[in-house]
Amino acid sequence: MSEQNTPRSVSVVGLGPMGQSMVRAFLAAGVEVTVWNRSTAKVDDMVALGAKAAATVAEALDANEVTVLSLTHYAAMYDVLGQALDHLPGKVIANLSSDSPEKARAGAAWVREHGAQFLSGGVMSAGDNITHPASYIFYSGPKDVFDAHAELLRPLSPQEYLGADDGLAQVFYQGLLTIFHPWLLAFDQATAMIERSGHSIAQFVPFAIRSSEAFPYFMQEFSVANQNGGWASLASLKMMDAGAQHIIDASEEVGVDAGPSHMAQSYWRKAVAASEQADTAVSTYELFRGGDK
Repeated sequence: MSEQNTPRSVSVVGLGPMGQSMVRAFLAAGVEVTVWNRSTAKVDDMVALGAKAAATVAEALDANEVTVLSLTHYAAMYDVLGQALDHLPGKVIANLSSDSPEKARAGAAWVREHGAQFLSGGVMSAGDNITHPASYIFYSGPKDVFDAHAELLRPLSPQEYLGADDGLAQVFYQGLLTIFHPWLLAFDQATAMIERSGHSIAQFVPFAIRSSEAFPYFMQEFSVANQNGGWASLASLKMMDAGAQHIIDASEEVGVDAGPSHMAQSYWRKAVAASEQADTAVSTYELFRGGDK
């Protein structure tokens, strides 16, 4: 095996904040890294840290057996790799970009049609801090491909291999972001309400952190309930509707946009209406899930 194809070398294509973090992690672990990006300024920054610059996508692919993609979405993969299709045969593409599971499956098929192997990944991290203790990466795709390259990819973050389905990493990744995005909006609404009420966000936040320690309990409890149709009684749904109204009032009294709480209330009210129509409790989980496939 030639020196350029040793297991301790890799190419990284896409140098946004996450791609740059990946390059730094590889370099810190002693992995030789070749980089390519549309804007050369970011390439120059990585070269200053010890990476090698590829002038073209083809050069980046040729430099190593494994190329890690860190792009905005899978559509960018077609644009980038499409510049060097004849350099794909025999290579391994590890796409750690975010997108939908179906787009990941289609992307995997496209890469394989052009002669390369493929792994899909979803990077669960504290922003672009992939060295944070809570950071890890979901992987899916053929087990033999993952096993063959897991050691090379290990510097990026702890690994969670989920299975052979190319879309599975994105199913779990997007599932977690589904929880995270409303939380971000709710946190902004809550802290805006605290500040507009004339009080200190800094004083409030320790209580928010303390309260969040109960979240794992609720997730465990509701996960069991959701495996059995969801948590609901008509009384509890009406209580949640009333509770949402209290939050809306507390926010809007001081001029804070209560959009997230209005959205939550709309689902409690849909569940109340569905329960009254069905003459049995209908959970919000059932509303989200919809009918059987």
